[in-house]
Amino acid sequence: MIKVAVVFHSAGGTTRQLATAVVAGAATVQGVTVMQAEIAGADISAGRFRNNPLLEQLDSADAIVFGSPTYMGSVSAQFKAFADATSERWEQQLWANKIAAGFTIGSNFSGDQLHTLQYLQILANQQGMLWAGLDLPGNHNAAGLNRLGAQSGVIAQSADGLLNETDLLSARYLGQRVAQLSKRFAA
Repeated sequence: MIKVAVVFHSAGGTTRQLATAVVAGAATVQGVTVMQAEIAGADISAGRFRNNPLLEQLDSADAIVFGSPTYMGSVSAQFKAFADATSERWEQQLWANKIAAGFTIGSNFSGDQLHTLQYLQILANQQGMLWAGLDLPGNHNAAGLNRLGAQSGVIAQSADGLLNETDLLSARYLGQRVAQLSKRFAA
């Protein structure tokens, strides 16, 4: 059984909606179990992420999809605290050769969300993971998926807390893609 984990921070709920869509997409692939884990304020003490059971669960995953809202051109402070806490995994390369992907949302159409995806990609590369972007040219399919044209992962936009349905479908597609690639890689 392939295990896909979706770990994310959400402040206003939109990143959580994207995470739920990623989970739903991954769950459509037979032979895949999916774990959804939200980084919570209670996980952080004195600026440090302290949820070892979650990190240990991620150690056993075949793929990890990272999600964070874009704040001031990068991941949220809560997600950054999580990323910093993965340094012990980095030392031992516990996440090496896992599939990785990412998603983000911002209030502007070009609010530096690409930088957030690049941060997530660098985190995955430092861990020795294999990054899976979108294989969808922006807005060039019948469903209009990848509406904002990011090949590195899902970028969504919402200024009012309401998500565009196409962004949710793109997140669902990403989850399905990660699950399929994980099965292919495991074979």
